Amino acid sequence: MTGATSLAVRVNRRIAWGLLIFLVAPALVAVPVSLTAQNYLSLPWDGLSLQYYRKIFSSPEWMSSFLQSAVIGLSSAALATTLGTLAAVGLWRMSAGAGLLRAFLLLPLVVPPIIAAMAFYRLFVPLGLIDTYAGLILAHTVLAAPLVLITVSASLAGFDRRLEQASRNLGASHAQTFRRVILPAIRPGVLSGAVFAFIASWDEIVVTLFLSKFAVYTLPRRMWNGIRENTDPSVAAAAVVLLSVTLLAFLVWVVLQRRARNLSSSQSDNG
Repeated sequence: MTGATSLAVRVNRRIAWGLLIFLVAPALVAVPVSLTAQNYLSLPWDGLSLQYYRKIFSSPEWMSSFLQSAVIGLSSAALATTLGTLAAVGLWRMSAGAGLLRAFLLLPLVVPPIIAAMAFYRLFVPLGLIDTYAGLILAHTVLAAPLVLITVSASLAGFDRRLEQASRNLGASHAQTFRRVILPAIRPGVLSGAVFAFIASWDEIVVTLFLSKFAVYTLPRRMWNGIRENTDPSVAAAAVVLLSVTLLAFLVWVVLQRRARNLSSSQSDNG
């Protein structure tokens, strides 16, 4: 029975890796294209060159887009993490109506991006938030907060409510209980949600096309315009950088998940 189980695990693991490679492989085409020595998008048959990486990192326009994407991504991730965590804790404490409210809060994950973009545009025009950092940060926060809600809710599912009750019985306030008891226990879920929120903002393009014009020019928007206007391989180099940052954030999430599992197993062994 154990041998059959281990065989099934190995097969499932290989299937998972195969699906992952199938999904990621098309994006990896940008890596060799970014190393071409030609002045158009092509594979580097005639030799490798880093000229387009030097070009984007020495270009004020490209570096400005990198900085703007980083500022918007970090800001929206911070807001989404705060709101998503508070919403998850509030739903966790609710006894009735939590399922319906949770479904409502998860709607940004279900609504097509083009519909969300038009809704944001219609709402932000009278508020004067079009082509502003505040507008994009708010929009990205709305899109990313459900991701935090999911990860934090998963962490809260394994939280022992008796710890909260013990804290309250010992005289701690709700704020103290949240800060000293609940938050440390759900920290892996909070950090994972923050990573996913940053990735969602860093890679977002549809809403950005609707809400930004000239003052705010994120990296995905500059890449989009570069593809439309010319075939400069600088776009491929920027795509590799964009993908590298996304993969780095994903690796951070993997490390956090592994640490959380190790901590959980060590606590269970000590218990």
